[in-house]
Amino acid sequence: MIRLRGMTWKHDRGLAPMLATAAVFHASHPGVEIEWEARSLSEFGEAPIEQLADQFDLVVLDHPYMGELANSASFLPLDQFLPADLLRDLENDSTGASHKSYCLGGHQWALAIDAAAQVAGYRADLLERAGASLPRTWEDVWELARVRRGFVSLPLWPLDALMCFFTLCANAGDPVLHDSQRAVGRDAGTYALHMLRRLRDCSVPEAMSENPIAIWERMSSSDQTAYCPLAFGYSNYARRGYRPSRLSFGLIPSAGQGAVGATLGGAGLAISARCAHRQTALEYAAWVASQDCQRSLYVQAGGQPGRRSAWQDEDANRRTEGYFQATLPVLQNAWLRPRFAGFVEVQNRAADVIARFLSDIVSTDQALRELSLLLSIADDLSTAS
Repeated sequence: MIRLRGMTWKHDRGLAPMLATAAVFHASHPGVEIEWEARSLSEFGEAPIEQLADQFDLVVLDHPYMGELANSASFLPLDQFLPADLLRDLENDSTGASHKSYCLGGHQWALAIDAAAQVAGYRADLLERAGASLPRTWEDVWELARVRRGFVSLPLWPLDALMCFFTLCANAGDPVLHDSQRAVGRDAGTYALHMLRRLRDCSVPEAMSENPIAIWERMSSSDQTAYCPLAFGYSNYARRGYRPSRLSFGLIPSAGQGAVGATLGGAGLAISARCAHRQTALEYAAWVASQDCQRSLYVQAGGQPGRRSAWQDEDANRRTEGYFQATLPVLQNAWLRPRFAGFVEVQNRAADVIARFLSDIVSTDQALRELSLLLSIADDLSTAS
């Protein structure tokens, strides 16, 4: 009996499709058992890469870690083991830059089995009850926020607040790290920090302790918040019966450039270089990433596929009340974070700056100076790599 161990993150979007695919794969490969375990969303972004590769054969992970993967040699460069036509197919059928996000240094380190970006989520029933329209611009958001505190809210856990900062800069037309002369545009950075503070002030008091899962859980189980302008999307909450109240999802607000610049998320499936049953793991990973699996079993089990064709699939959209079709333009125009070795540490330190700013410990100017310095270091690391 061949046994493979896998690790993903603890939510139905992360774990349920892996359990389902493992069961179906076992049915067609009776001599293979794949056991999936899950870690919390915060642990998903913190566990050392080498440690995961030592303990698990299959790992679902975040694309900012690609630099560490490339340097550690702990995971397989999949382009050396999978057919080139399969990788071309995945690239051509990618939801935005999802496939590209796991490619670094000329190698493909993971397969984009899951795609996400910051999107807007809302309770259509609460908006209707308040006689309010769905915001299209940030001015619309501020108008909606006047209903009462918490009617508009977003997750401001430090890392998520940083993702919002990134999105706000890119949404305004000046993404960080796109100009060789400066890592953060002063005007865009000041604007983004100002927007974050306004969003903090209109959000629920506990916003700074919420991540995307927390806000979607709260919105789908209470009437406190009707609209969230920026949070990584989870199609599960758009499915009937998943929670007491169904959420709808759509485009992020525009700052004049359209629904562009949302920070790209998602998850990729990587294989440990220490895997004793490499061919079996490769076969399983290729099947999970296949169009056949992504458009059917993966979505049916609660997953959020990485393939664009799955996001356009009629059945996938029927199951999620149009979640995929409504948010696809956001993913197609999303902003891709750097992925070089060292960026994760820079990202964590930048998140701490945002947290201190939102706690009124540092001023706008001080926060912008610290962020500019950190992201300038990131720019130097990127150039060096």
